[in-house]
Amino acid sequence: MFDIVEKIKLCHTVYLLKIRAPKIASKRKAGQFVVLRVHEQGERIPLTIVDSDDGKGTISLIVQEVGRTTDLLCGLDKGNRIMDVVGPLGRPTHIENFGTAVCIGGGIGVAPVYPISRALKEAGNRVISIIGARTKELLILEDEMKGVSDELFVTTDDGSYGHHGFVTQLLQKLIDDEIKMDIVLGIGPVPMMKAVCNVTKPYDIRTIVSLNPIMVDGTGMCGACRVTIGGENKFVCVDGPEFDGHMVDFDELIRRNRSYLREEKIAMEEFTYREGGGSRERCES
Repeated sequence: MFDIVEKIKLCHTVYLLKIRAPKIASKRKAGQFVVLRVHEQGERIPLTIVDSDDGKGTISLIVQEVGRTTDLLCGLDKGNRIMDVVGPLGRPTHIENFGTAVCIGGGIGVAPVYPISRALKEAGNRVISIIGARTKELLILEDEMKGVSDELFVTTDDGSYGHHGFVTQLLQKLIDDEIKMDIVLGIGPVPMMKAVCNVTKPYDIRTIVSLNPIMVDGTGMCGACRVTIGGENKFVCVDGPEFDGHMVDFDELIRRNRSYLREEKIAMEEFTYREGGGSRERCES
């Protein structure tokens, strides 16, 4: 069992959880993730390790309420316990001094972008960051990203804060302004990452994306997280989560991520109905 030692609400549906997991905290590197299970009957979900404190033996996870399991997880409080947390999993981000690194985070994707941006900055890179959200209220980690960036640009879809538009528009502007880019890293919704790659590909700018498909065991055994990279099958949990964005079959990834939409909708409806009749504790029993 893993104790929640701190819970912070970042915005309407997003929470930061600090969990006591000393072995994971001592080994994790930027880009890696954990797979957790809230309780014995729960599903296993992957979450990026946003930060860690080796001295306190804690890891930080950022969770957005989007379905039954994340709703359960966000309903837990300081002092509650999570049954399983396995990690660190996945290949760490390759960090070196590339020169100028452009780090792009969309929505909840800002969470995994943050530790990578920090690691790139510590390696001596000039870090230009672009973060975006649908509205100002859904923007997360702005101050943290500012602290690890030489320049930070913010965009919102509705224009409520920063640039009115999408992260790709600011990326294109930087390219048009002939800003030197040695590497671009984009993390966020699959359509956003696909759009980022479509912008950089004509200019042959190296672009890395971090994929978060359906995942079960996190060890390469189940095959649920299969993706096609450059015409070859890869498993995100052991071969990734980061890949050359120009080689990702995004259309296939989008189709596979929609495989269980109906089941997810039914599970969430049943959970909401049960929750309405009692406490979260009753729903978990």
